Amino acid sequence: MGKRGPAAKPTSLRVLHGDRADRINHSEPVPPAQEITCPDWASDAARAIWDRLAPGLEQRGVLTAWDLDAFLILCEALARYRSATALVNGSALLVQGGSGLMRNPALQVQAEAERVFLQYAARFGLTPSDRQSIKVEVGGDQNQRGGPGRLLS
Repeated sequence: MGKRGPAAKPTSLRVLHGDRADRINHSEPVPPAQEITCPDWASDAARAIWDRLAPGLEQRGVLTAWDLDAFLILCEALARYRSATALVNGSALLVQGGSGLMRNPALQVQAEAERVFLQYAARFGLTPSDRQSIKVEVGGDQNQRGGPGRLLS
């Protein structure tokens, strides 16, 4: 069972909002400033998605060196979703199975990939509802993680 209640507010936002000092984790680990590159083992389809999304997330300090594996899972899930959608669009919703007509198995792959993508997309603020609670200032200021964006609220 996962954690209950709303997601915890990031420490940088707690500081900006003036939360009580005893509620701020002053020992929170901070990822090192490193070059962020797509892992070699990524599929070609996931690499194309990475190349499209990663620069903006890195620029705003959302994607760090510690997030590479989670972000690659997101990219691979979206690539699987696209492949499954192409299969579904090119065939029938019902296909002949061993005991007669059955749901196209690509529908299950598509649904699972969608669930994984949306779960990880929320972690990176890639959906409108997840973005609405975060504001970043893009410019020359450096946030505590060394990225060019600065979390505002």
